[in-house]
Amino acid sequence: MRRKESIFKTLDWATVVIYLILVTFGWFSICGASYDYSEHDLLDFSTRAGKQFVWIICSFGLAGVLLMLDDLFYETYSYLIYGILLLLLAVTIFIAPDTKGSRSWLILGPVSLQPAEFAKFATALALARCMNAYGYVLRGWRNVLTAGLIIVVPMVLIVAQRETGSALVYLSFFLVLYREGMPGTVLFAGVCAVLYFVLGIRYADAMLADTPTPLGQFLVLTLVLLVAAGMTWVYTRRAAAARLIAGVTTGVLLAALAVSEWIAPFNLVYVLWGLCVLLAGYLSYLALQTRRVAYVLTLAFAVCSIGFLYSADYMFNSVLESHQQIRIKVLLGLEEDPSGAGYNVNQSKIAIGSGGVTGKGFLNGTQTKLKYVPEQDTDFIFCTVGEEEGFLGSAAVLLLFLALILRLLHLAERQPTTLGRVYGYSVMSIFLFHLFINIGMVLGLTPVIGIPLPFFSYGGSSLWGFTILLFIFLRMDAGRDGRK
Repeated sequence: MRRKESIFKTLDWATVVIYLILVTFGWFSICGASYDYSEHDLLDFSTRAGKQFVWIICSFGLAGVLLMLDDLFYETYSYLIYGILLLLLAVTIFIAPDTKGSRSWLILGPVSLQPAEFAKFATALALARCMNAYGYVLRGWRNVLTAGLIIVVPMVLIVAQRETGSALVYLSFFLVLYREGMPGTVLFAGVCAVLYFVLGIRYADAMLADTPTPLGQFLVLTLVLLVAAGMTWVYTRRAAAARLIAGVTTGVLLAALAVSEWIAPFNLVYVLWGLCVLLAGYLSYLALQTRRVAYVLTLAFAVCSIGFLYSADYMFNSVLESHQQIRIKVLLGLEEDPSGAGYNVNQSKIAIGSGGVTGKGFLNGTQTKLKYVPEQDTDFIFCTVGEEEGFLGSAAVLLLFLALILRLLHLAERQPTTLGRVYGYSVMSIFLFHLFINIGMVLGLTPVIGIPLPFFSYGGSSLWGFTILLFIFLRMDAGRDGRK
């Protein structure tokens, strides 16, 4: 029989306090970003600050409702909630108006809502319910496929709305899968994919020294061969085989480079293709000789890596929108576009830098008051913090977010059930992804993909989405003793 205790006794008040402080700081930041000197009342409901204040008060009421519900409610109706949000995402594609090139906002009278913000908590609930099943282990293709589909389906629907940034947030769920036993090779494959993409695109048009060798292909194919050598050693412990692969690759490439440099220039990519064919033959031979699956997996990884390299160009030029291509090119240093795609980032850096150590003071930011930074109260809200509150204020905000993430990590680890632990890690991963990408794009460290800063960016959908995400977990944690 479950013990019933007052929610006020078991609620994690430390997290609630951090939430309240972040929401309060966020509202003052929106005031600073959107304030016009012709306005005298920050609570005027026709202004951005006034509207956000209403959303904040409503979010407090919503948080109270979420805490009053029985924690079993979220487990019981998790799949139903997930299904409703998927249906809403699908409907949005067809009925939402075109807003800045995307169809992701539903207009409900005077209110606009973005279903993608609410789909995060629904996906987290469904994933937690799936992995909470009796005997569930993240091994075997059926379990992995089920968990993967729960994550990928909303991603696909959001991409169909042309909201690539919001869709990328769902990649954070793979951190949860890793915590629950997903092999580290999957994360390693993701890191390699990013590295291959960046090198392949960044150096696609550059040539190696004085040879007619595309530098991007040369670097990626060389990495594929060396990674195959490393995987051979890690997963089979046959150092001789690993040394042979790495040694042959290095020796042949040095010899080919010398010939191309001093005798007759030629494309070294052909040599790398030959080495890849030799690698495939050698790994196949070892697999047949020893009957070890590790060699087959290493070969499959190498083949997929090569396929990814040559599909990356198509993905970049044919799948991504033109504005997304330009943003990536600016980030990688392929283009200088201070008045176009790089304008937001440049103005954001100026605003943050002008704040100095202590900032210019509340409502005294010149860059924000003169509207130099586009989207300065939504995606680029952090530049307002940097300008008005300076380095100290920015550091304080980041420390608050760090405290929130560490607290969520602690709460997730103390959950007695897989449901609570998986949902807790999902919440933590989503917050971490938003924080890393949003701050990164404001500082010019990550591409500008348009995702909000939790509790700071203007918008009711964002605030409500993060509030629901957080307080469902707080309710689960509050009822953990009764579920032991």
